[in-house]
Amino acid sequence: MITKSKYARVGISVLALCIVVALLVAVYFDKLQSAPAEVEINEISDILTAQANQVFDPVLPDSPVRLPSDFAFHNEFQHEWWHFFANVTDENGEEYGVQWSYFRIASNDSNMSGWLSPQIFVSHVVISSKDKVWREQRIARGGIGQAGMTNQPFRVWIDNWYWRSLGRTPFPGQLVAATDTFALELKTATRGPYVIPGERGYQQKHDLLPVASYNITAPFLRVKGTLHLGDDKHVSVTGDAWMSKEWGSGLMAEGQKGWDWFVLRLDDDKTLSVSRYRHNQQLPYMFATLSTNDGKVYEIKSDEIVMEPIQPEAMQNGKQVPTRWFIHIPKYNINLSTRVTNADLWLPFVIPYWEGPIKATGSHSAKGFMQLTGY
Repeated sequence: MITKSKYARVGISVLALCIVVALLVAVYFDKLQSAPAEVEINEISDILTAQANQVFDPVLPDSPVRLPSDFAFHNEFQHEWWHFFANVTDENGEEYGVQWSYFRIASNDSNMSGWLSPQIFVSHVVISSKDKVWREQRIARGGIGQAGMTNQPFRVWIDNWYWRSLGRTPFPGQLVAATDTFALELKTATRGPYVIPGERGYQQKHDLLPVASYNITAPFLRVKGTLHLGDDKHVSVTGDAWMSKEWGSGLMAEGQKGWDWFVLRLDDDKTLSVSRYRHNQQLPYMFATLSTNDGKVYEIKSDEIVMEPIQPEAMQNGKQVPTRWFIHIPKYNINLSTRVTNADLWLPFVIPYWEGPIKATGSHSAKGFMQLTGY
């Protein structure tokens, strides 16, 4: 396992953290001063709402996503991120969840390089079992080599964490991340097609305002590798995984509080992704995508979805987070009740949210992940 000097890494991370904190504080107070009194400010809306004094490219419905070229960075847009979720099992049948996220956030629309680069990179890795969580976050300034991307061959990195492949797409690919307390090396390959959700990749997220993003998903993945969980514990695991890439400018509108997002593998050949965007003084906006590994994609509209929280749970930080949900999509005979594997998965990072593995019962016996923001 290759690691950088602990002290060098801490020094770089502290410097980068100061930059990001200064950026976020400035954005926060700017929004606080200009927002109407009835608009609630939270960490998610603060970071992902478009900045009025900056001009980034808009997300438009007549610009279809193209593969493999759109796996590259889109620096003309304000935000970009990757999410990877894996439900894996060791040789003794113990289950683990693995999460890797990689964010690019532009502080302004300039093209400056080096230390003046407007690009901020944030990544985190989380491993969880039914009773324990291993997690770490990295923050970096773009333009100085600490984080970035190459497109051919494909590679994204921050410090000594990276995802790489030999081609222009992420798969077959390898995720490697090492910290002072845990590490992982995972190999991932597709076992089904990519999915371009929404309208050729254009995914609307508000029924009245032009809030949208571009999106690519890989809902059918197989993963295998090793988790290093401290005390010389090396765990060989295999399982299923899911990845998405999303980009845009202003991924939330003023007045949006956050979202509730579920990814569920219904069986070997069907995966469901369902999202619920919450607003102040307005009903939630919902959408879903049902994908099959023979290439069929079904877009599901808000009025076809019933999705309600069943039970809130108090986190250690005092937040009340709904950890159990009911999801009903009559048109496709989907009727699910979800529960979390480990409730202690509020992630107190720069972009904070609850995220972790879930199980569902009802019309299907399903596994997947849940992400809850804005609570």
